[in-house]
Amino acid sequence: MSDFDYDFFVIGCGSGGVRAARIAANHGARVAVCEERYLGGTCVNVGCIPKKLLVYASHFHDDFEDASGFGWTVGKSSFDWSRLIANKNQEIQRLNGVYKRLLDNAGAELILGRGVLVDDHSVEIEGKRYTAERILVATGGWPSVPEFPGCEHVITSNEAFYLEHTPTRAIVVGGGYIAVEFAGIFHSLGVDVIQLYRGSLFLRGFDDDVRQHVADEYAAKGIDLRFNTEVTRIDKDGDSYAVTLNDGSEVDVDLVMYATGRRPLTAGLGLDKAGVDLDDKGAIKVDDNWQTSVPHIYAIGDVIDRIQLTPVALNEGHILADFLFGEPARDMSYENVPSAVFSQPPIGSVGLAEGQAREKYGDVHIYKSSFNALKNTLSGRNEKTFMKLIVDPASDRVVGIHMVGPEAGEIIQGFAVAMKAGATKSHFDTTIGIHPTSAEEFVTMRERH
Repeated sequence: MSDFDYDFFVIGCGSGGVRAARIAANHGARVAVCEERYLGGTCVNVGCIPKKLLVYASHFHDDFEDASGFGWTVGKSSFDWSRLIANKNQEIQRLNGVYKRLLDNAGAELILGRGVLVDDHSVEIEGKRYTAERILVATGGWPSVPEFPGCEHVITSNEAFYLEHTPTRAIVVGGGYIAVEFAGIFHSLGVDVIQLYRGSLFLRGFDDDVRQHVADEYAAKGIDLRFNTEVTRIDKDGDSYAVTLNDGSEVDVDLVMYATGRRPLTAGLGLDKAGVDLDDKGAIKVDDNWQTSVPHIYAIGDVIDRIQLTPVALNEGHILADFLFGEPARDMSYENVPSAVFSQPPIGSVGLAEGQAREKYGDVHIYKSSFNALKNTLSGRNEKTFMKLIVDPASDRVVGIHMVGPEAGEIIQGFAVAMKAGATKSHFDTTIGIHPTSAEEFVTMRERH
């Protein structure tokens, strides 16, 4: 019997931490997991799940408009934000319970409270100390807001999910996927939206054609995009805010939301006392097996700032638990990780952007298409779907697949499997399409650009 209280102690009850705890317990390890906020972490509570529910809600605005082209007469409609949030909260509470049952059924002990490392084998929670042979840090990330005059008046995505009502006028600051998604959500729910980004084009890291296509669609919808623009100060003016921009202009709005990045949640965890090294961004340094500078302390998920996606953290946690307590069944690959942005229209992407592909392979073959989806022919909606394939001509392998359009995430998920299997352009060309779908365009593109 070990001299420690537990074989494995997990700090953080998000998707990655719960998966690691559950799998370790299933392998027979004595496991405890602690959480100071909510079960399920960012994704379940203030991330993927509630965000997607808000996206669904915002789509009904367009759906009601589109219905008339298909013979439907839709009566007067109204939207109740408070009812949406209440229903969303109820679903989140259900999922919190699911996560607790997962831990209970696996035999892992849940301890509520903030876990702090007091040495390399001990975690303290609410004044009580627990020891463990191995410790996993899976505390995730947290929204980051820069310091400037009036920054205390802004909200982040955390607070956006619990607003008492929708604003009439809002500024969304940021160029990442969270900013783009909330700009689309607010706009479709009737808010006058200005989106500011300090760079020349948002969604840095995505394929440039994808970035430009989304920008064009947002501008066409009436979202006021202002690139190369920043907030210099915010002054409260009654129930609204006077926002001064770097060009000297001033905008009056009811809400300012910052989505300018997330930082690893490592402050105050006692990592220094345990001897765990951090990088210059505050993320925990780990090796290929998620081992920190302390051999028996590990870290996964957003706290290591590798790829901040829930399915990545889930895989990291599962593989780590197998590695430590079971039979290692697979390795973690960070190549060709598919992703989606639930913008309006949404983005689906897997593999390399064109610039990355040219840097890696030199000459690449580009196939792309922009078209009006069949549904829009009767609805009259002026929204284009965009698709792009990037091919390494030396091997004929498809190395990048990108889409902007309805159900992009659903479509790209299947193509991600094909890329993992090493699909070539010839495989795409000889695959029969499903007609009429947007997805068939990927197997009918023949003209190089």
